[in-house]
Amino acid sequence: MDKSSALEYINQMFPNEASLSGVEPLMQKIQSEIRTVDAGILAAVRQQSNSGTKAKEDLAAATRAVEELMYKIREIKTKAVQSETMVQEICRDIKKLDFAKKHITTTITALHRLTMLVSAVEQLQVMASKRQYKEAAAQLEAVNQLCSHFEAYRDIPKIIELREKFKNIKQILKSHVFSDFSSLGTGKETEETNLLQQLSDACLVVDALEPSVREELVNNFCNRELTSYEQIFEGAELAKLDKTERRYAWIKRRMRSNEEIWKIFPSSWHVLYRLCILFCKKTRKQLEDILSNLKEKPDVGTLLLALQRTLEFEDELAEKFGGGTQNREVGNEIEEIGRGANSGSNASDIRRKYEKKLAAHQGSNNGENNGSKDLAVPGAGFNFRGIISSCFEPHLRVYVELEEKTLMENLEKLVQEETWDIEEGGQNSVLSSSMQLFLIIKRSLKRCSALTKNQTLFNLFKVFQRILKAYATKLFVRLPKGGTGIVAAATGMDGQIKTSDRDERVICYIVNSAEYCHKTAGELAESVSKIIDHQYADGVDMSEVQDDFSAVITKSLVTLVHGLETKFDIEMAAMTRVPWGTLESVGDQSEYVNAINLILTTSIPTLGSLLSPVYFQFFLDKLASSLGPRFYSNIFKCKQISETGAQQMLLDTQAVKTILLEIPSLGRQTSGAAGYSKFVSREMSKAEALLKVILSPVDSVADTYRALLPEGTPMEFQRILDLKGLKKADQQSILDDFNKHGPGIKQTQITPTVVPASPVAPVVPNPSAAGLMASREDVLTRAAALGRGAATTGFKRFLALTEAAKDRKDGPFRKLFNP
Repeated sequence: MDKSSALEYINQMFPNEASLSGVEPLMQKIQSEIRTVDAGILAAVRQQSNSGTKAKEDLAAATRAVEELMYKIREIKTKAVQSETMVQEICRDIKKLDFAKKHITTTITALHRLTMLVSAVEQLQVMASKRQYKEAAAQLEAVNQLCSHFEAYRDIPKIIELREKFKNIKQILKSHVFSDFSSLGTGKETEETNLLQQLSDACLVVDALEPSVREELVNNFCNRELTSYEQIFEGAELAKLDKTERRYAWIKRRMRSNEEIWKIFPSSWHVLYRLCILFCKKTRKQLEDILSNLKEKPDVGTLLLALQRTLEFEDELAEKFGGGTQNREVGNEIEEIGRGANSGSNASDIRRKYEKKLAAHQGSNNGENNGSKDLAVPGAGFNFRGIISSCFEPHLRVYVELEEKTLMENLEKLVQEETWDIEEGGQNSVLSSSMQLFLIIKRSLKRCSALTKNQTLFNLFKVFQRILKAYATKLFVRLPKGGTGIVAAATGMDGQIKTSDRDERVICYIVNSAEYCHKTAGELAESVSKIIDHQYADGVDMSEVQDDFSAVITKSLVTLVHGLETKFDIEMAAMTRVPWGTLESVGDQSEYVNAINLILTTSIPTLGSLLSPVYFQFFLDKLASSLGPRFYSNIFKCKQISETGAQQMLLDTQAVKTILLEIPSLGRQTSGAAGYSKFVSREMSKAEALLKVILSPVDSVADTYRALLPEGTPMEFQRILDLKGLKKADQQSILDDFNKHGPGIKQTQITPTVVPASPVAPVVPNPSAAGLMASREDVLTRAAALGRGAATTGFKRFLALTEAAKDRKDGPFRKLFNP
């Protein structure tokens, strides 16, 4: 009981006086337990004492056992040393005998091999003297192996003598072999039937000799074979560019005639392969000399024919020996140019015509590699394509010039024959000259890519750029121009562009054609960059050409807008000639509004059907930015506008606004018309605001002008007063007050009372508030009242007309109330 105290224990055992009678028995029990515990403690102490003594005895015994073990180990080690010494003494004589046996065996083997070497060298000497090439080849292998065993004895006189003798024998064999091969190709092989077999055996000897012997023999043979070629084609008769094809006919005929003879060479020597490489190098050197020594520019036809035959020969060699690769997808890359609007049949014909003539070759450096790489085995990286034809590259400028001349002539012809119209039912509203031009360019590109893909192709690409720039200029020149000269300036027509319905269609065709050329020019540049050599690919760029066509598109669309503006000139002039100051009543929309509507309904559907949504939206934006401000400024050109005239003009303005908002629907392109409609509404709202200012009473015209046209100018405000028919004397006080408060209404800290507008009479400002500037909300409220009604007989008639028009189902005036 760890947590219990003695006092608690006693209180628990004796809770009351009656229980004290049991104290004595409890004390006896406790004493008995104490004695038992003491006895146990004593026994434990005795036992522990005995255990300590025993442990000391055990430790002493273990120490003695360890000492005895160490003594025995030292004794064993001493005996082992003695045993090793005894064994070495016993084996000393045996080791000497073993070394002696090994040396004797080595000596016997060396002497035996020396005997074999001496015999083999003597036999080889006899075989060499008798030209027994087949046996000599096998003997050479044996002597070479035997000589390898005596590398450690190179300084021994006998070995030196044998090696020198063997070297002389190999030299004799080499001279015999070279002497025998010198008769190959001279006709002796037909007279001596066993000569070919003997030379075939001689090849075995050459393989057994050093590799340099084989290289020398093959080079000598190839040079000897081509000696007659050099002599024939260096003469004055055949050393001409138009005789190039005969060079390749000569080597092919030579290979066919000597096919049986050249079979004596092992296939691993690749003699024919090396012969063709050497032939290509010599041919290239001679052609370079011929081209460099020309006194005049070479004939293009002769030059291209020679190049074409050279490329065909290189293709044959590449296919025969498997060297290099050719991109067969070049034609497909070119065919993708302008695929969307071109004829597929013509492209297929071109592809089939030129597919076998396409050649991909490296620069001139490929043909100038050293012998170690040039004479590599077929398929090991040597590329026959370009080994000869690259020498034509610096001289192909005349070809590029001819291509440029031809393209320019074709361009002029296409433009002259262009009808500037599109056949009905055509899928694309693109001029035929643009499609034909790219078809001609594709043909030119295929011709050039079949000949070269280096500097000449890059130069031709520059020609394409110039041709397309010239075509862009042709399109630009075809656009209608404004009037010029003294007569145009005197009649006020200077700079104005008059366009007929046909002119508008032609302009749309020019826009579509320029867009087609812009897209196809990019495809052309992408295809050329894939075809041309990689070092020129970064310079292939059509961005400048595309910028020119973009400029044509922009100019065309602006010309369309200017053409419509010119059509509106008569109607705008008619608007100013209307007697707005003496108009007696408000009627239906004016004739000039109907004329504007007729102009737009005639032109817009055609433009919407021919232009793409992007360019039609651009046209709409330009048109809106022109017509809205122009209509606004045209109001100021009128002489005087009475209240009735302002009401009639307000009606006309709303009609013109509705007509302009319906232009996207007329063009059947409403996808992007939200921004256009917002802009038209904003610009025409300025004209409506101007007319509301004219309708406002004289005493509040300045406040109304500042509220509705906060960006107005004092000169414009004075012109409004003139339109209202105020005399100069009456205008001065109004102008002074206007200039004093500034053109725009400013918010004040005082909020004046807004008088509700009456549907009958306009609101007159409170005279007590004359010293304070009216709030913008107050002026706008009065302006709205002017738009809804006024206390004049003419305006009541206007309201009656509008109410009657709501019930009509047709007529131009009904458009104002269409939901």
